[in-house]
Amino acid sequence: MPIRLPQPVFDANATAGGFGDLPDWDLSDLYTAPDAPEYARDMTWLEEECARFATDYEGKLATLDAAGMGECIRRYEAIETTAGRIMSYAGLRYYQNTVDAERAQFMANAQDKITNFTTPLVFFSLEFNRIEDAHYEALFADAAIARYKPVFDRMRAMKPHQLSDELEKFLHDQSVVGAAAWNRLFDETTAALEFTVQGEVLNLEATTTLLSDHDRARREAAAHELARVFQDKIKLFSRVHNTLAKEKEVEDRWRKMPTPQYGRHLSNDVEPEVVEALRNAVVAAYPRLSHRYYALKAKWLGLDKLQVWDRNAPLPTEAPRTIQWDEARDTVMTAYAAFDPRMAEIAEPFFDKGWIDAGVKPGKAPGAFAHPTVTTVHPYVMLNYLGKPRDVMTLAHELGHGVHQVLAAKQGEMLSSTPLTLAETASVFGEMLTFRKLLEAAKTKEERKTLLAGKVEDMINTVVRQIAFYDFECKLHAARREGELTPDQINELWMSVQGESLGPAFEFMPGYETFWAYIPHFVHSPFYVYAYAFGDGLVNALYAAYEAAPEGFQDKYFAMLEAGGSKHHKALLAPFGLDASDPAFWDKGLSMIAGFIDELEAMED
Repeated sequence: MPIRLPQPVFDANATAGGFGDLPDWDLSDLYTAPDAPEYARDMTWLEEECARFATDYEGKLATLDAAGMGECIRRYEAIETTAGRIMSYAGLRYYQNTVDAERAQFMANAQDKITNFTTPLVFFSLEFNRIEDAHYEALFADAAIARYKPVFDRMRAMKPHQLSDELEKFLHDQSVVGAAAWNRLFDETTAALEFTVQGEVLNLEATTTLLSDHDRARREAAAHELARVFQDKIKLFSRVHNTLAKEKEVEDRWRKMPTPQYGRHLSNDVEPEVVEALRNAVVAAYPRLSHRYYALKAKWLGLDKLQVWDRNAPLPTEAPRTIQWDEARDTVMTAYAAFDPRMAEIAEPFFDKGWIDAGVKPGKAPGAFAHPTVTTVHPYVMLNYLGKPRDVMTLAHELGHGVHQVLAAKQGEMLSSTPLTLAETASVFGEMLTFRKLLEAAKTKEERKTLLAGKVEDMINTVVRQIAFYDFECKLHAARREGELTPDQINELWMSVQGESLGPAFEFMPGYETFWAYIPHFVHSPFYVYAYAFGDGLVNALYAAYEAAPEGFQDKYFAMLEAGGSKHHKALLAPFGLDASDPAFWDKGLSMIAGFIDELEAMED
């Protein structure tokens, strides 16, 4: 089991003055400074402990009794915690300013050292997977270590795909110049991009935010400028994608993975047929979701056809306004507290103790994320707050992640991490609570219509758009297996899913074919994107269960979040009477979106 080096994953619907007193991170709970003595102490301890661990346990795992295995696991968990703390600090400093050479160097050096230190530990998962099944089952039946069994069950799922010890050590060593290096090139390139829109020089975050501006000419100008800059860098982005897809194909082939997606399904602890059922349900629902909604939107905007810069346009009845940070905070915290005061109590320190970095700054990574760091510290949330209504929902989303990560931390380092399919549950649920609170407070039909339309758009972006992204990735990786792809070929793959998912209401401007280039998920975490649709469908079903039987729901919900990665999705959902492996499960979630569109259509009568 290689050490997990934490890496934030940027959220799908994140958006990037005078918004009030925006908080900055205080990273001192990790380390007070790059040259802090505690940082040097932890680096030294990590190097020595990795060597000691290998000396004490290599070649001996199969001989350990339950007590001995328990001590081994505790030592391994301590190594994971220290390595995770170091890399969290280095990574978060870097994401604050990705164009700062010192921060980039500091993170790269930390990554290099930890990779070298942990190379002797590669034996752990390899040797563990060679333990005979009968001995393994008997060992983990012991109460002293039984709680760790889900971790090792997931690890042993990789057993058929395990390479020789020597090859696994090689892959571990070369990782810093493989995908990690290409990830860094992508991050630094996108952070440094500059766009000139109507005379104003903007970064990527601010420019994509203009696609939801009230001024249609400004939206159009932003779309064309995005296309111009992406085209200027298209060869580089194409090289990044070609290289990463090829690297994945090589490793998948050596590991005998049946499909490019299979490794993601394994790490998510989800069956391929469950993901396929989700994908098929969403694609089948395109006509009654996105196609139907965008036809309505074209009517509202008085257009025969929507352009790509109209996709996230505000409604004509929606008054432009800037939402101050304090209002955003109060909106989300009120919604959280109304569901359960415990939820607001857990969220409060994020605002008061420097756990959120909210402002848009030069060099800061675009998007938003909640990074759990390690279970002995606390999560950190990154936003690029620009005072838009969607930014409030992004805050609700990321705080949901943060609450989940705080609750799951009690499981300890090895059991706290939730598979991606369930990692979006609390974040999307936090959005839903905030939306429902706002909807209850709506005073007019137009206000309700604006809120409903905004929520439908967010859900389409979370479900329809992410499944279209997933299909694009499936096509990209399949095509790359046949050979190198030109930028034009990648563009064609992108467009092949856009028309299908968005529907006949759209026309696509020249240049839109390059808009795959800036999406970080494809680079950082191949096939991550279906987790958003999984989470949205799951939350819609959960919220329906909450409305149908609110008594005792909160306690079951908190127990689910506290479980972290200690249970399979079947076990986590069983108390709510839900089963994600049932194809009809996904239709329930999609029906909630369709119901909102029904209500919007009824308002036209």
